[in-house]
Amino acid sequence: MLTAALAAALPLHAAPAVDRHWSLMAGRMFPLVTSIQPERAPAALAAVLEQRRKRLDACELAPKCLLLAATWTDADMDAVAAAVPASGKPPGLADDGARAQVVRELRGLNAVLQTYGFGTQSRYPMIDGPVEKVDGEGFKASVADAIWLADAGKHDPAVRLDPSIALAIALIDANERRDAVLFEPLDQAHNAAPFALAGKTDWQRYRYSAIIIPGVGPENPALSISARSKLHLQLAARRFAQGDVAFIITSGAAVHPKGSTYVEAVEMRKTLVERFGIPAERIVIEPYARHTTTNLRNATRRLHAMGAPLDKPTLIVANSSQSRYISSPEFAARNPAELGYDPGTVGQRHSPYEVEFTPSVRSLRVDPWDPLDP
Repeated sequence: MLTAALAAALPLHAAPAVDRHWSLMAGRMFPLVTSIQPERAPAALAAVLEQRRKRLDACELAPKCLLLAATWTDADMDAVAAAVPASGKPPGLADDGARAQVVRELRGLNAVLQTYGFGTQSRYPMIDGPVEKVDGEGFKASVADAIWLADAGKHDPAVRLDPSIALAIALIDANERRDAVLFEPLDQAHNAAPFALAGKTDWQRYRYSAIIIPGVGPENPALSISARSKLHLQLAARRFAQGDVAFIITSGAAVHPKGSTYVEAVEMRKTLVERFGIPAERIVIEPYARHTTTNLRNATRRLHAMGAPLDKPTLIVANSSQSRYISSPEFAARNPAELGYDPGTVGQRHSPYEVEFTPSVRSLRVDPWDPLDP
């Protein structure tokens, strides 16, 4: 009777506080690692996690000590990989297996600690990295704020496996870099119409599953779309009118100039609909890519998500210099250097503006080395 009375007295809204933004970030950056439930961790991993917690607690929130203690060693990574269930397919499990994916995620986490915690230069400092100058007091204050934020949120269900996950996400959060989840749930909220049409598409009727249009950001922040992107769109609209391509994928984030609020993929779809009359249900947006390498990788991810056959070629439509670059040995070398693999096979160049590309399932590998587009 007393128990019932106490229960009745509890506030109706009483429930664990869950940060939906952190949940999205954890799922995008560390899908396989965060799928491991700590209470079900095998003894070997539980021991590693306990040792890590003791090291982190001993730092008493001192920044340098905490960042070093949060860094994952190869032995730590092996213990996490061994805990991935052998049966079924956990979220984020890639084509090259559990250990490879765990290593990608945790090395990516280490890279976040380096870039946003220690101030190590990012791969593309002109468009990525902390908002504060790393040699100033503002950067130190930002790191301290992120540490407090991580400590307050370390019991959030999305990050509870290890405090380093909360720390990495808090460092990104403190810099207001929401890029990786800005459009989530992407396909339900922004691509619902083309995805519904894809489910009814007879792919054998088409020579190409999609035209991929990489964006070129304007360097002037007052412009919503660059002249080169307009060129890409005009070329793509004319090519699409031939009728042998099923869909168009516009690809590009808000990249140039740094801090731009105009998302290339969104502006390009808007232009295709308004100026060329292409039906919106034929256009898929991919609003996360920040480089030509990830234009192709991320377009492959959207094709896979919509059920397109990955062995069917696509057609990349771009200006002549970018098209030539995509076909070059330099680009072929850049992919494994930056992504760790080729996102697909670059094929025949049919004109100065058109080059074939056949996607690969390797592009589904999540990699938070670039936390803005993992």
